[in-house]
Amino acid sequence: MENSMEKPLLSDSDDEQVYSIKNRSFTSSFLSDADGEQQTYSIRNRSFTASFVIDSDDIPPITGIRQFFLEFFVESRKLWYLAGPAIFTNICQYSLGAFTQTFAGHVGTLQLDAFSIENSVIAGLSLGVLLGMGSAVETLCGQAYGAGQLEMLGVYLQRSWVILLGTSCLLTFLYIFALPFLLLIGQTESISRAAGKLALWMIPQLFAYALNFPTAKFLQAQSKIMAMALISAVALGLHIVFSWLLMLKLGWGMAGGAAMLDASWWFIVVAQLIYILSGTCGKAWTGFTLRAFQNLWGFVRLSVASAVMLCLETWYFMALVLFAGYLKDAEVSVAALSVCTNIVGWTNMIAIGFNAAISVRVSNELGAGHPRTAKFSVVVMVISAFLIGLFFSVLILIFQGQYPSLFTDSSAVKQVVYDLTPLLAFCIVVNSIQPALSGVAIGAGWQALIAYVNIVCYYVFGVPLGLILGYKLDMVFKASISAQRIKHWRAEIDAKRQSADKLTI
Repeated sequence: MENSMEKPLLSDSDDEQVYSIKNRSFTSSFLSDADGEQQTYSIRNRSFTASFVIDSDDIPPITGIRQFFLEFFVESRKLWYLAGPAIFTNICQYSLGAFTQTFAGHVGTLQLDAFSIENSVIAGLSLGVLLGMGSAVETLCGQAYGAGQLEMLGVYLQRSWVILLGTSCLLTFLYIFALPFLLLIGQTESISRAAGKLALWMIPQLFAYALNFPTAKFLQAQSKIMAMALISAVALGLHIVFSWLLMLKLGWGMAGGAAMLDASWWFIVVAQLIYILSGTCGKAWTGFTLRAFQNLWGFVRLSVASAVMLCLETWYFMALVLFAGYLKDAEVSVAALSVCTNIVGWTNMIAIGFNAAISVRVSNELGAGHPRTAKFSVVVMVISAFLIGLFFSVLILIFQGQYPSLFTDSSAVKQVVYDLTPLLAFCIVVNSIQPALSGVAIGAGWQALIAYVNIVCYYVFGVPLGLILGYKLDMVFKASISAQRIKHWRAEIDAKRQSADKLTI
């Protein structure tokens, strides 16, 4: 594998092979200094605030605890410089669909199920493909920016637009034939009809995805993420107000929700394009060029590898929602699981923010020939992601009895969500780390390798285990027992505290 990583990701000569800089492969240099040198670099030529400065130095070998914490502090600032706005942006963009789903739950259980199936299956399939293919821009633009080849960023962006728009045209058939597709995979007729009708209304969102994902990766590679955060915040604010007005106040239901979701995504796309075309990206955007149509096959290969890696992750949650539709009480099961995946999705936006940040950090540093800095960035990211996941896991256990009411008015759905909360809390911790680690693969161009890892972890191990727990062992009942044990432990703790207080008095 090491030899393969020494080759440029795109071998076409017009791309100037910016990835073979200093003849270092990520595989070897990630583990140790590729030249075997124990040099001490001057810290004055490194940035403590910006995420990356061209011509900066690699970090020296870390030899003590004090030096570790110093470098941890420096790298944390660089990661959060990227991750903070990226997390905020991801939360805002994810919340567009999440708030629509929340409003749908107050329209009715069938509407909640329909939106959950459309969002998880139809839109989930498309999002996995397009987001995955768009991450090729993240790899190429990040490494090109680190190597100082700024003029190539705009070319890569336009190539990705061409490929993703073409892919969207093919995916349109999935939206058109959503009803027979959902019936084919065993969904109930009532849910399938409602979700199939909604899918037709969501076709404009599909093409917004095709333009948004490459554009976002293009801006992230240059650390221009504050503009993305501002645009997403404005879009979310408008979306919440008008979705509530159309779906609940005026009684338009899912038609109003679909219209606002389409409009909100296109607002983000148009605003980002205006930002780029206004000249804020300097040499990274010099205008439209015919070079975007050159070497498309090489770009397609990396895009497909990226898509496979990301699809295997996003489709895993889609599979869970689908299997829930085969349980005894399908409507309640799908609704409850959609609430849980909604919560996991929100917390995952933090991990995906780290995904974007570590991808930029790793690709920039590898492009500049800084293997030790790239390695240390991964260490800082894993520690930070774990601590944040643990915090939200504890938080959701504390408010176990309150948060289900935010998503549904059905007492049956609330009870199932309440029972699943202990498992949900554990899932949040694990899922806080995994998406962030995928960013390392994207930054290094390891998408094809990680695709094989995802196949084994998600589909050879994860899905079969979920089927066994859900169908054979009745895991909902197990979750209920877990919840009862937690309440019992809390009662014991409270009793001990009261006894201690009495003894003190």
